[in-house]
Amino acid sequence: MKAPIIAKRVPESAPEPPPVPVQELIRRFTEKESELKRLYETSEYRLSLRVQEFEEDGTAGGEWRVVSEVVTKPDGARVGRILEEPRSTLKRIRLDAEDIELLASLPQFVLASDQRERYDITYMGKQPIDELSTYIFRVQPRRLERRVRQYEGLVWVDDRDFAIVKTYGRMVAELEEETAEMPFKLYETYRELVDSKFWLPTYTRSEETIKSQSGEARLRLTVRISDYKLREPAPTPPKPQ
Repeated sequence: MKAPIIAKRVPESAPEPPPVPVQELIRRFTEKESELKRLYETSEYRLSLRVQEFEEDGTAGGEWRVVSEVVTKPDGARVGRILEEPRSTLKRIRLDAEDIELLASLPQFVLASDQRERYDITYMGKQPIDELSTYIFRVQPRRLERRVRQYEGLVWVDDRDFAIVKTYGRMVAELEEETAEMPFKLYETYRELVDSKFWLPTYTRSEETIKSQSGEARLRLTVRISDYKLREPAPTPPKPQ
């Protein structure tokens, strides 16, 4: 991620050491991330995707929207079910079923403990988010892999629950897929407490400017996740001694 993007979202002064050793903080929030990832992958929820166009002068243009839900079948398979068929008045780009699948599968849990060794994780300081007090960490892949997409960006960690409550970054790889991709690159995701104890993603946004023969336009992506039906996974068996 480019330095100016980072600079806009972290304290400018050198960070004071946190009350808990940095490596212990990292261990705690990556372990928590593993727990939340397992919970997210077994739970059901409602997913709303929306893409809006804005002209150079700020005038609202076309819009694309679809609402679906992710459910678990009796055999344990996870499927997405469309609740409201896509409606589009977009003029600058065209979105189809493959785009729905791509946007619906945006990575939400990028720093589970089994991924920790892939990254350099740097403590950047403290910063409030609404009523929360958070630690900020910069995350960079130690090395890019040819086709494995890894996270690059920032994470904000609640200083009481030691859970990630916000992310801002992108997925990178040494060799990008040779297929057409969505124009969105940088994603900002917020999480909320579900059932008063689980920090799960509820809102993602991204904006990009595209060029066409008729000039520049700004695109805005909004992803909302709601109506969680939590299905806690079976406990992870202990590792053999």
